[in-house]
Amino acid sequence: MSTGNPPVRRASYRWVILSIATLAQTAACFFVQGIGAIAVYIQADMALSALQIGALVSAAQLVPLVGLLIAGELLDRFSERLVVGLGTLVVGIALSVAMLAESYWAMLLILIVVGAGYSTAQPGGSKSVAAWFDRSQRGFAMGIRQAGLPLGGALAAVTLPLVAVTWGWRASFLVGGMVAILGALIFMLFYRAPADVLPATRATQGSMRNVVSSRLAMIREPAMKQIMASGISLISVQYGILVFTVLYLHSRLQMDVLQAATLLFVAQAAGVVGRIALAAWSDRCRSRYFPVIVCMAAVIVGLGVLVWLPLSSPFMLGCLMAWLGFFGFGWYGPWVAYVAESAPPDKTGFVLGLAMAINQVAIVSVPPLLGWMLDMSGSFLPGWGLLIGMTLLGLVLTSQRRGGSDESDRV
Repeated sequence: MSTGNPPVRRASYRWVILSIATLAQTAACFFVQGIGAIAVYIQADMALSALQIGALVSAAQLVPLVGLLIAGELLDRFSERLVVGLGTLVVGIALSVAMLAESYWAMLLILIVVGAGYSTAQPGGSKSVAAWFDRSQRGFAMGIRQAGLPLGGALAAVTLPLVAVTWGWRASFLVGGMVAILGALIFMLFYRAPADVLPATRATQGSMRNVVSSRLAMIREPAMKQIMASGISLISVQYGILVFTVLYLHSRLQMDVLQAATLLFVAQAAGVVGRIALAAWSDRCRSRYFPVIVCMAAVIVGLGVLVWLPLSSPFMLGCLMAWLGFFGFGWYGPWVAYVAESAPPDKTGFVLGLAMAINQVAIVSVPPLLGWMLDMSGSFLPGWGLLIGMTLLGLVLTSQRRGGSDESDRV
């Protein structure tokens, strides 16, 4: 079953698809990825603890625990144009309403609704790109598309604090909502399905019980175990950097909030470059997964420098944040290309949704956990140490089974 405009054959149109998929991703994640940049203002105005700030960030990531699985299944049955477009519209409308929330709990509830719409953006855009590009260019294209996430965060890190200072932090929600609505409308207007990709039919979908059973059985596959180990560790690092960098620099170095947000922008901008460059590199590697292993090793080094070496020079801090951004955000480009290629052709949407849903466990739990550790210890050291330990464990687990080519890495 399909909804939307008829398929098109023009080879050049894949670049239009890549552009609008990247734009939709950037728009959908603009506020979700940028909320850490205004966390200081929200915390001060509402007298929140670090745990509550972490929970606020996690609220938008709660529904995707299940929503990504549902979105993935819908993407295998319906047009990406409908699923991604409507989901991103939900993000925009909910964020626009959130500026009216008077209490912490009301804001928390609205951000949960934001998460429901946000569930469609990641697997939907990835499936769109995977369908339009063959393997020789898929990593590069996927990297550009996945760069939308740190790009949205980078733009938000620059924009949202200025909006908060000028009009108040609540106005930042409205700006985020308008950006999401614009991205949704552009995606729905220009998206087309490729002519040679047919949607699933009801005859092949089977009963719901059989569908759920066969889909969840994929978790036991070796490739999925590798995807899970690397994804959980690196997404934890990504959100640790995203949510607590500004607070860390403001607390440890007494740095001005806008200056600290600028360094977060540096990390996000480097992440944009990293997602494209590392994914393009994966097109030329014997193993699509090797760049992900490199990212895990590089992140361990970067976090170690952040925690244990004295950092007083703005230049050195900028270089370190660029390093952490390039590898700590850039890993997602080759990782999601590897996930897409590991999936059976008729289950690409669900496998992407499944892998991203597993990552959501870390996205939801890690920010509040890091906040709680900060509240209890009064130090950022335990939290950064936890992220280093998780990444080291992920590196050990995933490096052990490497040695074959990607041809055998199938879910």
